Amino acid sequence: MEERLKKIKLLILDVDGVLTDGRIIFDSNGVESKFFNVKDGHGIKMLQRSGIEVGIISGRESQVVYNRAVELGIGQVYQKSLDKLVPYRQMLEATGLSDEQVAFMGDDVIDIPLLKRVGFAAAPADAVQEVLPFAHFVARNRGGWGAVRELCDLILKAQGTWESVTSRYYV
Repeated sequence: MEERLKKIKLLILDVDGVLTDGRIIFDSNGVESKFFNVKDGHGIKMLQRSGIEVGIISGRESQVVYNRAVELGIGQVYQKSLDKLVPYRQMLEATGLSDEQVAFMGDDVIDIPLLKRVGFAAAPADAVQEVLPFAHFVARNRGGWGAVRELCDLILKAQGTWESVTSRYYV
């Protein structure tokens, strides 16, 4: 597992069920809300500081996702992607990376083709059972409750950048 993690230069994340707990809230005016975990966001920022790019591929489309991506400085955001391999190939082309340099966290059957392709496949603890055989890593936490942070920390530690990225907090 550690050898796979050392090669990672791009982390791609699903949204509903990974960056969120999967709930979608609509108010009486049809305004959509999602719950994001601040610890996941901090893990993403630490990965970016270490030089790892982060992208999003989601099957749904939501302005809330664009807003969160902007807040986190995530430039590659693909939504309404029912075939996630299409934007994945575009991301590889844009970055010049190979499959083995990419990690992906997904939680449902729509994510299986991408989980099978990337160098490091991950899933939150509450991913559907069909996803688990394709994951190199299953987080202890559920989607939207710190699963992404676990993966970010795992990558940083495997690549030996944890101390340099977190040193500012121990001054």
